[in-house]
Order: sequence, then structure tokens, then C-alpha cells
Amino acid sequence: MIIEFFGPPGSGKTTFAHALAQQLRGKGYNATVALSYEPSTRAGSFDLGILLFVSRIVSAIFSTARILLSSVGRLDEVANSFSMVRLIPPKKRIWRARIWRYILHLSRCWNAAKQSPKIVIFDQGYVQAIGSLAIFNGDTDLEALEKALCLAPPADLTIRLVVPAAIVESRLRQRMEREPPAERIFEADLNVNMRSIGVFEAINDLLATSRREIVSVDNTDRQSTLKSICQVEKQIISALLRTDMPEKQSEFPNSLTGVPASAAAPPRNRDMGSRLAWASIFALLIYIGGAGLTSLAQLAIARLIGPRNYGIYSYVLAWTSVLAYLATLGFNVSLLRFVPAYRANGRLDLARGVIRFALQRSLVAATLFGVIGATSVLLFSDHTQSGLETSIMLGMVAVPLITAYALGATLVRAFGGVVSALLPERIVRDGLLLVLVALLAKSGLRTVDAPSVTLAVVVSSAFTVGLVFITARKFEPPGLRQAKPSYASREWWSAAPPLMLITGLDVFVSRAGVLVLGWTDHIREAGIFALALNIAMLVGLSRIAVATMFSPTAADLYARGDRNGLQQLFARATLLSAGGAIVVAIPMMLIAEPFLRYFGDGYAAGAPIARVLILGYVFVALCGPQQNLLTMTGNEWAAATTMIAGAVANIIACGAGVAIYGPIGAAVGVALALSIWSVAMAIYIGKRLKIMPGLVFALLSLKPSAIEAHQWNWFLRASK
Repeated sequence: MIIEFFGPPGSGKTTFAHALAQQLRGKGYNATVALSYEPSTRAGSFDLGILLFVSRIVSAIFSTARILLSSVGRLDEVANSFSMVRLIPPKKRIWRARIWRYILHLSRCWNAAKQSPKIVIFDQGYVQAIGSLAIFNGDTDLEALEKALCLAPPADLTIRLVVPAAIVESRLRQRMEREPPAERIFEADLNVNMRSIGVFEAINDLLATSRREIVSVDNTDRQSTLKSICQVEKQIISALLRTDMPEKQSEFPNSLTGVPASAAAPPRNRDMGSRLAWASIFALLIYIGGAGLTSLAQLAIARLIGPRNYGIYSYVLAWTSVLAYLATLGFNVSLLRFVPAYRANGRLDLARGVIRFALQRSLVAATLFGVIGATSVLLFSDHTQSGLETSIMLGMVAVPLITAYALGATLVRAFGGVVSALLPERIVRDGLLLVLVALLAKSGLRTVDAPSVTLAVVVSSAFTVGLVFITARKFEPPGLRQAKPSYASREWWSAAPPLMLITGLDVFVSRAGVLVLGWTDHIREAGIFALALNIAMLVGLSRIAVATMFSPTAADLYARGDRNGLQQLFARATLLSAGGAIVVAIPMMLIAEPFLRYFGDGYAAGAPIARVLILGYVFVALCGPQQNLLTMTGNEWAAATTMIAGAVANIIACGAGVAIYGPIGAAVGVALALSIWSVAMAIYIGKRLKIMPGLVFALLSLKPSAIEAHQWNWFLRASK
């Protein structure tokens, strides 16, 4: 349970919080005060507080650096702090930095408190931090305050301390007299602090009008404080007693608001564009880093083994990836839905059950796919092509490993580590592959060919599996391992088929050109095509990065029936996706030929292929994260159907293109199939969800008066 206080400086928040925690501990409750700060007291007339001043600065720098380094898996912590400070920026940079740092620390402690079984009391929580931003901004309007409050996660109980202005002023003067001179540098002057009384009055009114219950208590003197502590204690115990009965929780009124639990949480408008942009930037940095390592690994492999061996390696890796992601049975998507939902409802037994269910079934399926693939090679392959045969056998060994780390990364995301889930696959796996290939080449113990590189993939994948599950253990919510698993197999299986198709076909579509060239025995051309494809796929990184944070926000808006908010979010996501793709595509179109030539003269023929594929991926990015929009709005079968149509179109177009024009024909086929697939999804989204294409809505928003008319016309056409 989380409790937060707010009130002007000098209202006694810290003293009240510690007294309340002590009172609760005396009644047998595990209560603690988080992020408490008490101004120091001067030891004597010669105590200037210089050492304390220096130590506070050094401690702040190191603690903030530690949080930033460890926040790569917690995008919301960094994004929230930036969003709030940008919304209400203090006029002085020093206060802007100080309050931003405090909100960053607060986000970390708040997220930990949500998972803790303790009663965690924040004497200065989000409401207090927003009030401080408004105080040092000086001219904040109510609209900005309301937006900032919507960004802040609500506490289970919010307490306002009410103290007369004369007493507040008296306490502040006494505190300043007791503080060392150096300590006063960190304090605001008296006039600024007194101005906070009006700010917190306005905040209290905004919270009240948003149906958020505020408990106001008197903290004027010792007698009123004791009475107020007893009042708050009763509120807390009442809330705890009600939350101990989850099976009846929907029947009882919320302990703090007196309204049914289903109605207690009002819709919360968020500054979605800002948060989506910041989160997407952090995710995109990880993708860019991973893409850089992948490019280095592919450069080393392509230069060392030549076009034909690289074609074998790419063909095997394409089949391995398709089988591995099919073997996830869609749980690499559905776990993102089930695990957070069960945690929110307090059903850790079901959360543990679905995790065990997914891992067991998927790993069995992956092992079965690998065995069938290896058996097929032994029985039906051309044994004269030993390099291809050995590589495929090793690729089948990697199938269960790739399935395992895909599911492990999903668990990390479901536990809250969004970017930490990207690190193992995007950074560690390809980084280790690069090291292993370099060691093979340097040592000279083994010829660097397709089988040896595929063996390196197996080793790096095994290491990634271990790392991703260690990371999942780190993010695992308290009590999950101790919960006895419960199973809802029918519900879980019902979501599997469409998501399985989406996952497997997504990988299949992206590698269709390589697979078709491999089937038709154009192994050397498959290697050239694969390298050109790796370059073109850099253009799609922006769409993938945006989708990382778009998906959960879209699901939330759709669940609340906020179609306008969903339309605006989709438009913003499309702009971010399109902008990032264009920025990457322009230089890649120009340097494609010299870049490919650097891999070896045999790869220069891939420049036209890369340019055609780049245009195809730019068109997909211009349409935005449509597939994620369908999946997060409960239209999994629609997304799967469009994927099937896209895959069939891809194979037909690639086959026809290869037969007529060779590898460049395959590239044209892939680009056309991607474009047709994107248009088909846009039409379906318009008919089913009544959502306009993101770029169309964004362009119309430049003339707001035209939006309503265009939306109406669009919906009329889409509904026909």
C-alpha cells in the first residue's frame, strides 16, 4: 500500500509520516517511510555545514548516475521525470535539475513500493513534487497542473496536511535559524515557500474535481496531530481489510472513495505524445546499438566466408528463425497481456501458471520442430552439399534456444523491464557472435565457413538464454516464486493460434526473398540478397522502436473506449515511425553501393536490391504500427489474416520475380507485397476501428477545422 503526503513546506509532513509509521508498526503492520528528508541542525556557531554541502552534491551525482544506468529497462522512470519537468519548468536551472532528480528517484522508489507487501509512506510524493515545480515556475496555470497530475501515478491514500499560514511561517523561520549556512543554499526563500500555500490549495481542488479522494488532516499542534494520526490509521486499516478479500472486492466500495472499485479509478488523460517520444527514443537507441553490432557481425561473416557460404548461413538462419518463433505458440505476445493482468488482480498463482504453461509447451514444440527438421535433412537432403547439410543440422539445434530467449525476453517486458528485454537479443547475442567469429578467424584452428558460423550462433544463443532468464529473475515480482500455480488452459490456448501465425509469419515475410532464392538453388544470390536485406531493415527500426511503447498505451486507450485518444496516439506513432525511417533511408540509399562493396566485390550487385527493399520498408513505416494496433485492440485474427495474405503474396511475388529478373525481381516482389499488405491493414483498420491512417490525421490536424468533416467522410466510406 502506498501513502503520500502533500502540503506547504513547514506543514510537518516528515514528522507526521514517521509518527504514523511508528503508530502502524505498534499495531503489527509493516510500515516504512521512503525518501524522507529532514533538514540538518547546526551543531554550533562554527558549524558552516560545508562538508554536508559537498557530500550532498557528490551523493546526488552518483545516485542519479546509478539510476540512469540501471533505468534502461524502465523507460517510464526517465520518461515521466522529463515529461513533468518539461510541462512545468522551474525558472532557475538549478531547481529544474534538483526537482527532476527527485522525481527520477521517486519513480524508482514508487515502482519498488508497488511490488512491496509493506505500507510505504512518502512524506513527499508526486503531488508534492508537482507542487514544487509550480512554486518555482511562478506562473503555472491550472491546465498545466492538471496535465502534470494526470501523469503522476495515484497513491492508495493521499493525505493533505492543513496548517494555518502564520504557523507555517513561524516554523520556516525557526528551521532557517537552526540550519547551517551552507545548507540554506538548498532551501528556497521564505516568500517562495509561503506562496506554496495557494499552489497546494489549487492542487487540492483539482484532485477533488477528478474524483480522487483527499484526506485533509490538521497538523497545527501536538493534540491535533495525535487526533489526525488516529484518523489516518483507521483509513489505512479499513483499506487493508478490504483488499484482503479480493474475491469480493468488486462488490465492496473502495475504502478511500466510497464508490465501487470498478468506478474508483477515473479515466486519466496522459501527455501521451511526450512519453511515447521519449520512450521510443530510448528504445530506438538500443535497436540502433543492436543493429550496429549486427552489421559488424554480418560484415565480418560476409567478408570471411564469401557470398556462397554467406548464402548458406542466411538460408539456414531464416528457417531457424521461422521455426523458433512459430514454436513460441504466440506466447511471446500473449504473456505481455496475461502476466500484467494477473499481477494487477493479485492472482500471482495464475501468473506463475501461465509462465510455466507457456515455457513447457513452447520448448516442447521447439524441440519437436528441431527434431523433425534434422530428421528431414538426414532423410531427404542432397548429401553432396555437406556444408548446407551440416549448417541446417546445427540450425535445428538452435531452434529451442531461440524460442527460449524470445520467451524470456517477453517475461522481462511483462515484469516491467522494457529495454532490458531488448539488450540480450539485440546487443549480447550479436556481440558474442562477433567475438566468436573473430576468435575463429584469429586462431586458425577451424575454417571459417557456414557450418562454423552457425555453430557460433548456437553458442551465442545458449549464452543469451542464460542471461535473459537471469534478467527475468531480477525483475520477477515478489511472491511469484512462492505462489502455487493455477491454470486457465482454455483461455490461454484460445489466444495462441492467431498470435502464433502473426509471430511466425512476421519472421517469414521478412525473410521470404532469402527462402525463395534458397529453394530455387540460388544460394550465392541468397547471400547477396540477405546482406542487402540487413541494410534495408535498418529503415524499419524506427517503427519497431515506436511500437515498443505504443502497444501497451494503445491497449489501455482501447479498453477505456477512448477512440479519439487512440486516433491521436496512432497519428503521433506514425509520425515518429515515418520520420525515423526517412532519416535513415536517405543516407542508406546514397551509400548502399560503396557500403556493400566494402563487404567484398561479389556483394556490390546487391545495391539495387537494397534500394528497392529500402523503399518497401519506408512505405511500411509511413503507415505506422498498424499490426500492433490490431493486436492490442483484440483483432488478433484480423492481423493474422492479413499476415497470411501478405505471406502468400510475398511468396508468389518473389517466385515470379526470381523467375523473370532474378534477385532484383525478388526484391521488387517483397516491396510490392509489403505495400499491398500495409494498404490492406489500413483499409481494415478504417472499417473495423474507424481509425484514419496516421499520416492523414496528422496532416489534417494542421487545419483543425477540417478534421471533423474529413473524419466523418472517412468513416462513411470505411463503413460501406
